[in-house]
Amino acid sequence: MIDPAARFRALTGAAVPIVQAPMAGAGGVALAAAAIRGGAVGSLPCAMLDAGQIAAQAAEVRAAAGGPLNLNFFCHELDDAPDDGAWRTALAPFYDREGVTPPEAAAGLRRPFDAALCAAVEAVRPEIVSFHFGLPAPALLARVKAVAKVFGNATTVDEARFLARQGCDAVIAQGSEAGGHAGWFLEGHRPIGTLALVRRIVRAVDVPVIAAGGIVDGAGVAAALALGASAAQSGTAYLATPESLASPMHRNLLGSEAETVFTNLLTGREARGFRNRLIDALGPLSPIVPAFPHAATALAPLRAAAEADGREDYSPLWAGQGAALARAMPAETLTRLLAEEALAALRL
Repeated sequence: MIDPAARFRALTGAAVPIVQAPMAGAGGVALAAAAIRGGAVGSLPCAMLDAGQIAAQAAEVRAAAGGPLNLNFFCHELDDAPDDGAWRTALAPFYDREGVTPPEAAAGLRRPFDAALCAAVEAVRPEIVSFHFGLPAPALLARVKAVAKVFGNATTVDEARFLARQGCDAVIAQGSEAGGHAGWFLEGHRPIGTLALVRRIVRAVDVPVIAAGGIVDGAGVAAALALGASAAQSGTAYLATPESLASPMHRNLLGSEAETVFTNLLTGREARGFRNRLIDALGPLSPIVPAFPHAATALAPLRAAAEADGREDYSPLWAGQGAALARAMPAETLTRLLAEEALAALRL
């Protein structure tokens, strides 16, 4: 029987069974390139990029490092802007506090994977394309599969089975400990811890499984491999590296005992991150928040005003439940250390 980690390395060309998670706002060219130089799969978050930006950033990564590159996209449904009157009313005291007015229209919304982005993938020809919130339409998916391996994100066994049936080359098992957006896309989702989810998905599908959620050190990587995962994906561990684009306040929370919570206030969809002023005032979850990604529209002037003042009162500070274990060091060094620590733990 083939070793799961060896199966992952054969599939991707990575030297170590580690995926640097794509993190919009915190990940980018420098981080992806450093992770690749360390032997991992490096990832670029592309959900907020256009085709030209994707091509330019991929070229920069490839000029800086040779190894497997993953381009990550969102597959959410983008409906017309909803009535967000109740949301704006709830935000009125914050508009007064910051001295700003509500925006008249949405700008810069995250768009789902479409034909233009698919053409960019075909031009770049990355080793891997990963999708969050399900998969694109069958015709687009077929075009992607013609030029790259496809990874899908699952938060339940049913989602993993769906992804495998659609021909995904690997499934990312995203546990509830993971930072950022929970990638559920089928009805009936309930948060499941990483260890239980990984073990259940490994038993349910025949493709490689990549564990994600709360994995910040080599012991976590080793635990995932021991449960049958072929690799581990980590994002929070990389937030503390100098190559990440995390803000100073975001960095200061890493390595502390600060709480992370699931919140829908910042984008309209549940995502795990550190608390900020908005979450403390309104609570992490609210039924009046417009659907993803429209919640961010009314927040935009608040976020801009606070960030200009050096505050993150309305900004996402995504991080997983292992954030207290994050260590500040160069991303290439971290990648190699994660692999060395995992090997040592598995030898015990």
